[in-house]
Amino acid sequence: MNDVFRKTGFALDARVFLADDASLPNAAFFVSLARFRAERETLLARGKDLGVVLDPADRLDDLVADLASLGALAIRFPKFTDGRGSSLARLLRERHGWRGELRAVGEIRWDQLEALCRCGFDTIEVDHEPTRRRLERGERPAMPVRYQPVGGDGFSPVQGRPWASAAWADAWCGA
Repeated sequence: MNDVFRKTGFALDARVFLADDASLPNAAFFVSLARFRAERETLLARGKDLGVVLDPADRLDDLVADLASLGALAIRFPKFTDGRGSSLARLLRERHGWRGELRAVGEIRWDQLEALCRCGFDTIEVDHEPTRRRLERGERPAMPVRYQPVGGDGFSPVQGRPWASAAWADAWCGA
């Protein structure tokens, strides 16, 4: 079981991450994109139990046609400084209409949380202890000025700085 963070707080999640050579469980699970490609038909038969893990360099082309059959997607952040997973999340939500669970896994820190939420993540695995403690205390990140707009996020341009936007609503991840 994974302990994941959602906008309402931490919760246990039964979805497991499978190695490429592991047998399929009788529960919800994630597999790598490589395994999904290799065992597509067998895995799709599992329905919404199936989740796929994407790495930052993965392309969505092979997965897009099957999105409606998947129960969840996870995007790996191998390093704190690697933001490519956020681009994948925005593509999934905005271009491909993904409405299912989108989970961030890997090197996640406090400074990333609000941006991850804005990019479309609704579940985050938080292993970084200082970040976990702050979330457990009920703290939520707030970024009063943003430099990358996202449609419908409640921010409007800052006068004299068209590249920046400021909040007109005090909300984080729809909370």
